[in-house]
Amino acid sequence: MAQRNLRLAAEAMPAASAETRIEPPAWWGRPVAETRSMLELARLLVDPVFVAHSGLPRGKGRPVVLLPGFLAGDQTLAIMAGWLRRLGYAPYVCGFRANVDCSDRLLQNVERRVDALHRRHGRRAALIGHSRGGHFARAMGARAPDRVSHAISLGPDLRDLIGISVPTLAAVAAVRRGLVLTRRARAERCFTVECTCGFAQDYARSFPSDQVRLTSIYSKQDGVVRWQGAVVREAECVEVTGSHVGLAVNRKSYRAIAHALARPELEV
Repeated sequence: MAQRNLRLAAEAMPAASAETRIEPPAWWGRPVAETRSMLELARLLVDPVFVAHSGLPRGKGRPVVLLPGFLAGDQTLAIMAGWLRRLGYAPYVCGFRANVDCSDRLLQNVERRVDALHRRHGRRAALIGHSRGGHFARAMGARAPDRVSHAISLGPDLRDLIGISVPTLAAVAAVRRGLVLTRRARAERCFTVECTCGFAQDYARSFPSDQVRLTSIYSKQDGVVRWQGAVVREAECVEVTGSHVGLAVNRKSYRAIAHALARPELEV
C-alpha cells in the first residue's frame, strides 16, 4: 500500500527538473500532531506580535498577495490579512475558493492579480504562500521579477514538490482524477511530475535571487511536508516550531514574515 501511494506521487505534482528521481521511503506524516494548529492560533492572539505594535517594521502600503494551501481557500489567511493591514501593508487575495485547480490556471489568476496591483500601486508586490500557495509564490517570482519584490513560502517543499506524506499524496492523486474527469486539466499530464505547463516551467527555472527576495519559513515538526525540502540555497531559510497547518497562524511565522517583508527591494 505504501509503495502504491508513493507511485501516486509521480502522478500528483509537476516536476521541478527532468533528472531521474529516487523515491524516498514512504512517510505517513504526523496527522495527530497537526491538531496543535488551534493552540498555535490561540498563542498568536495573545502575543504582542498580533497587535502589530511590538516594534515590527511597518509596511508603508506595499501590496501583498496571499496564497492559501492545498484544499484551502482565501478565508484561511483572513487572520494574516488583518494583521498585515494593521502593520501597514495592503493585503489582497486571488479568489481561491479551494486550492485544487490546475496549477497553470491558478498561476494565471495570480499573475492577473499581480499585474493589476502593479498598475494600481505603481510598485512591485510581495507574495506570501502557505503550503501549495508557496509553490505559486516561487513560480510567480521566477516568472515576473519586474512585478514581484518578495516571495515568502510557509512550509512547502521547494525542491521538487512531492516531499509530502502518503495521505497527502493520496489526496493529490484524487484531485488529479477529478480534474481529468471534469476536463479542468489543461494538459494530458496535468498535476503530475511530467507536466510541462507554464507553471511547471516557471517553477523549475532558476530562481532570480538577485532580483526577488525568496524566504522559506519551515518547521521540523511539520506533519504534512518533509521539512528538508523547504531548505534551498536560493532562499533565506527560517526555522520555526509548530505544525504545517499552523504556519499560517504561528506567532513565530508572523515575526519572520514581518522581517522578510522589511528587507529592501533588489534592483531589477
